[in-house]
Amino acid sequence: MHVSEIARQARQAALTLARLPEAVKNQTLTAMADALDANTAAILEANARDMAAARRDNLAGPLVARLALNENKVRGMAEGVRSVGRLPDPVGRMLRQTELDEGLILTQVSCPIGVIGAIFESRPDAVPQIASLCLKSGNAVILKGGSEAQHSNKILVDVLSRALASVAGVPAAAVQMIETRAEVAEMLKEEENINLVVPRGSNAFVKYIQDNTRIPVLGHSEGICHGYIDAEADLERAIKVVLDSKMQYPAACNAMETLLIHQDIAPLALPRLVREFHAQGVELVGCLKTCSLATGVAKASEEEWDTEYNDLKLALRVVTDLGEAIDFINTHGSGHTDVILTEDEARAERFQNEVDSASVLWNASTRFADGFRYGLGAEIGISTNKTHARGPVGLEGLVIYKYKLSGRGHTVADYSGDRARPFTHRPLYPKPAS
Repeated sequence: MHVSEIARQARQAALTLARLPEAVKNQTLTAMADALDANTAAILEANARDMAAARRDNLAGPLVARLALNENKVRGMAEGVRSVGRLPDPVGRMLRQTELDEGLILTQVSCPIGVIGAIFESRPDAVPQIASLCLKSGNAVILKGGSEAQHSNKILVDVLSRALASVAGVPAAAVQMIETRAEVAEMLKEEENINLVVPRGSNAFVKYIQDNTRIPVLGHSEGICHGYIDAEADLERAIKVVLDSKMQYPAACNAMETLLIHQDIAPLALPRLVREFHAQGVELVGCLKTCSLATGVAKASEEEWDTEYNDLKLALRVVTDLGEAIDFINTHGSGHTDVILTEDEARAERFQNEVDSASVLWNASTRFADGFRYGLGAEIGISTNKTHARGPVGLEGLVIYKYKLSGRGHTVADYSGDRARPFTHRPLYPKPAS
């Protein structure tokens, strides 16, 4: 089927999904989760074919890590879908209501965006995450995964599509997939039928998408995440958090890539940090001050401060004070996720207020910046945009709003001219504070 036809069908499906009752959407999500559980063996067999090809083609380590599935990951996929089903329906919620005049009522309500084009590299677990979020929010989705995960993605879409088809009233075109780069190029031209593109992948990949479409793009180009160990940090707590931020899953976009250390605590902290990271196989580069305080750290080039490693490598830098740390992060960070380690609440508050990132944490691992962990059920991606959605994008980021105006034959002429009738503009919802 040609991409233009896929997009047209998705547009028609989106109109149906927008009015689908919550109970039907939740029934469909349960069917999707059950189908994942029931087809675990087939999913893992397909993934093994992708993994074999990845090793044969010497695929980069971070991509291989994101590609690999096991039984726990498939169970996690199913649970993620179920968790989306347990969330409140984001569609049709009253956001605001205003009386413009007696009998003339304006209501702002949430509604789906429409058709989502989701393009991602390597990660097959993105398929059920994105599909479930789009279904619950009333959006149709066209998926395009990386060629390295083609067998995994294909069976996942097949499994989920069969589950969709088992529920009456759910359009078959709610979840579709394209497979080639040529189809991506065609999809990016479908601004009449596709309302939002969500890319997940490398900086170069996201930039390519942004540069080659008129469709709005929601995503992040890089995940250059920082940790900052303040002079008032509890060192034991700080070391535990920064190790988790880097090591829990180094290939993730919310893994820490640069660690800043206050100069007052650096002589004590750096030797311990270097030992801990070396013990776990992390390659370390650092500023001149770092190199003078600890052995086994190579001198960092200027490019290192703007690099997303997604691997067992970390940049270290000593800073003079909190202000320098904030300025450094705002200069070299990607607006994704950053954390301060300190016992001083005022310093933490300043850091969280002044660091210009989607997630700013205090004494907690950067790896918490995730849709599932934030209680969003799952995430379609993480956005560093400053538009309608920022940070981990769950259901709330997949709805927009419309205005409904109800009158009794009101005309604008009555509110114009020398004897214009005044508007009341009385807020009805939310109720104003008394």
